[in-house]
Amino acid sequence: MEKEQVVFLANGIEQSNLTLFDIKKLDTTVKNFLPGFQKGKEAIAGFEITKRDNHVSYLFAFIHTGDNYYLVIYSPNKKALAELKNIDMVDGNPYIIWKYNPAKRDGKNQDRKDYFTKNFGPAIRQILIPKSSSDIETFIGELFALCQNRLEADHLGEETN
Repeated sequence: MEKEQVVFLANGIEQSNLTLFDIKKLDTTVKNFLPGFQKGKEAIAGFEITKRDNHVSYLFAFIHTGDNYYLVIYSPNKKALAELKNIDMVDGNPYIIWKYNPAKRDGKNQDRKDYFTKNFGPAIRQILIPKSSSDIETFIGELFALCQNRLEADHLGEETN
């Protein structure tokens, strides 16, 4: 992602008045690190975002190393669920590209991929980067769905949060 895109998204989340989600800004250290997250990667911002209707929360960390800027979404126990950094332009609009690619060492990864595509569609997702703050809630909703789908496929259909 470009630095401007990351800054826009972080500012948009922080300043949004959302109806479906509660947002809590995470504190950074003096040197702009998020305590307990990826070491050596400076934070632009971090948020705990909770969906009001089911109380599911994810941690959104906007981080960078050098010129590499990206969003990492974590579970509440700080397990990385999605690292979003690849951007493609589609019809002049920037989309984050994410691919479901399970890498567990139990021999069931193809089953997970099959479950994902059968139940949620293509393993490669394109998520439109919002152009205005009014699109932030839709963007967050899509990221929540992506994480929920990933977790469900990772557990081959078991109930997950």
